[in-house]
Amino acid sequence: MPDTQQPAFDPNSLAVTLADVQAAAATIRGSVVVTECNQSRTLGAVLGCRAWLKFENLQFTSTFKERGALNRLAALSPEERRRGVIAMSAGNHAQGVAYHARRLGIPAVIVMPIGTPMVKVENTRRLGAEIIISGATLEESGEFTREYGKAHGLILVHPYDDPLVIAGQGTIALEILDAVPYLDTLVVPIGGGGLISGIAVAAKALKPALRIIGVQARLYPSMYNVIKGEQLPMRGDTLAEGIAVKAPGRITTEIIRALVDDIVLVSEDQLEGAVAMLMSIEKTVVEGAGAAGLAALMAAPERFAGRDVGLILTGGNIDTRLIASVLTRELAREGRLTQIALDIVDRPGQLAAVSALLAEAGANIVEVSHQRTFSDLPAKGTLLELVIETRDRAHLDDVMAKLGASGFRAWLPGRR
Repeated sequence: MPDTQQPAFDPNSLAVTLADVQAAAATIRGSVVVTECNQSRTLGAVLGCRAWLKFENLQFTSTFKERGALNRLAALSPEERRRGVIAMSAGNHAQGVAYHARRLGIPAVIVMPIGTPMVKVENTRRLGAEIIISGATLEESGEFTREYGKAHGLILVHPYDDPLVIAGQGTIALEILDAVPYLDTLVVPIGGGGLISGIAVAAKALKPALRIIGVQARLYPSMYNVIKGEQLPMRGDTLAEGIAVKAPGRITTEIIRALVDDIVLVSEDQLEGAVAMLMSIEKTVVEGAGAAGLAALMAAPERFAGRDVGLILTGGNIDTRLIASVLTRELAREGRLTQIALDIVDRPGQLAAVSALLAEAGANIVEVSHQRTFSDLPAKGTLLELVIETRDRAHLDDVMAKLGASGFRAWLPGRR
């Protein structure tokens, strides 16, 4: 990638320019929220940098995608508006298109992949769009969308590979640099690349030395593979389904290759930890893709040490059931919620003795299960399974030690 101080290319040769982003800002002004960009002192203290959060999860549809969708819809001719639009989306682009299409009186059809979180499907339907569920992946949905749109005379509003959509997303950079002009790093999630492309065009034009780091889920490293010449596999269900794109855009790839300084990958554990941390510290609900930037900082804090880092919380559309799962799993990783098993003698008073010992050790019993039949213990033995709450992993280790010292054979399932 070129040196950001002295670009080896003409920025105006790209499909999107700063002027396009500035025009998009004028187009969407008053119809899209200028979201807060606040410093998180607590996150900064934890990560060793100054962290600035752009709360795009507080848009009306809880996603930044409104920006690009509105900029594209506003450019339609009267005849195109009458015919209507079609879009494929795993959820956030769908809501952005549906919301602003309804505002502008434009019929909208949204094609969503099988497995799209129900909260995104229902939110899109409530915004007035016709929903079609088709395709196991976004790419398969895209094939259906193009065929269906052509057959019905609908205008395609692409989720990322469209100059007007890219320019709309880039308005985020204008707002961030207006709020924090001395920012030196931006960390941006990448799916198809529309968001980071628009941000890179605007940010590099206004501040060429600013570092832009892209983030992808390790399960879907599509843009990472293209830019770095790798062939890492793409598979499975990721918490960051909003950036689970197998085929990045042609326009976005060109912009990213020219302007983005690096792309990093984050694991599912790191994504879950970032969602939980934002909930715990910032008291804000962010979906997996929206937490990818923070996950990158958590994965390699030394890379951002001492810097002014901007993070875009790109969306907050996540199922409540999934939030509960993420939070409880994070508690388990921290040693605050743990399943333990004990081999106890099947006679009165044993459960009371265990309970008293745990209470004395400061542990709280959350669940209790007795198993006499389906275990490999002797007939006079009982498998006691408990879920306990402790302060942290050190406290858990202390509890396990006290159980052992009192004569109870206790272990963590899977580590016996």
